[in-house]
Amino acid sequence: MRTKGRTWGTSGFTLIELMIVVAIIGILAAIAIPKFASLIRKASEGASKGNLGAIRSALSIYYGDVEGVYPTAMENLTVGGKYLSVVPVAKAPNYHNDSSSILNGSAPDDVAGWAYLNVETNANFGTVWVNCTHTDTKSSTWTAY
Repeated sequence: MRTKGRTWGTSGFTLIELMIVVAIIGILAAIAIPKFASLIRKASEGASKGNLGAIRSALSIYYGDVEGVYPTAMENLTVGGKYLSVVPVAKAPNYHNDSSSILNGSAPDDVAGWAYLNVETNANFGTVWVNCTHTDTKSSTWTAY
């Protein structure tokens, strides 16, 4: 009587089939990894833009609370935690390390962190920028935000 089933050596994958699967996985990984890195960079840029918006909102609230005067130093927004609990981090991926440092009194000088113009005689008094003169993924200069 014959039994149904497989005999030894007829089941499994051949070496060629396994090599094809490994090659396909390698091709998919080669495509996906650069896209993933790009998504991480875009997320960091979005975080910086959001943090810039938070700082500008805090400046507007401060301006309204003290009846039309911006702070002399951006660090004043964190005193007592009324406007900001801490200065948020500026992220300029591929150009600078993440930083929450503040350059008071000047336009951006491409060091990292934030630049805050606190010169009362300047028409742009109270303006804050990301302290980076490079471009983001959309080719916009960071100081244009």
